[in-house]
Amino acid sequence: MSAPRRTLDDEAAHVLIVDDDRRIRDLLSTYLRGHGYRATSAASAEEARVFLAHLAFELIVLDVMMPGQNGFDFAAHLRKTSQVPILMLTARGDSDDRVRGLEIGVDDYLAKPFEPRELLLRIGSILRRAKPAPAKPNVALVRFGPFSFSLERGELRANDEVVRLTERERDILRLLSEKSGESVSREALSGSGAAASERTIDVQINRLRRKIEHDPANPVYLQTARGAGYRLVTDG
Repeated sequence: MSAPRRTLDDEAAHVLIVDDDRRIRDLLSTYLRGHGYRATSAASAEEARVFLAHLAFELIVLDVMMPGQNGFDFAAHLRKTSQVPILMLTARGDSDDRVRGLEIGVDDYLAKPFEPRELLLRIGSILRRAKPAPAKPNVALVRFGPFSFSLERGELRANDEVVRLTERERDILRLLSEKSGESVSREALSGSGAAASERTIDVQINRLRRKIEHDPANPVYLQTARGAGYRLVTDG
């Protein structure tokens, strides 16, 4: 798990690693610093909260199984006040845990044991998508009610305010926007990722509805379509 030494600059993304295993914390901190990131580690949810109160982080790598407050409960509590991207690490790999993480609003999920290179790639992907893109003229927009979605930037706005999306939510909304008004099957929306199942798609759709619908139980914009799919109803 060795990595080349690099000089960090002030713009390097700051990653918070939360894991009760000291060996994992030390290895990940060294590895990420060797690949151009700043890294801070915490042994518990309580210690992580102290860091979050005083420092800004671009991403949290969060273990699920920890003494005291577990990763799921910590992520759920954090989501009440923050949309900082979260990548969960766990020894569990079953679909129920993935669904629970998606319901909470984590951005990605990686089961232990994992290859450090895969973790690095996932972190990079999350950070690229989370970074606001510079405004460009003549960008295709899909509008529905007070919302607008940029197909090019993958950016959702409510009037002038950016609505933060997870990577999967952005991909789903882009597919629905490209076929606005048409039914898109769960299979098409699932893509080829680890969370590619009808159940996880339904979970992600429900999270999207909570962000764009006044009453998610009676959706106006993101509707269930015939044939076990979904459609986005736009303004025209």
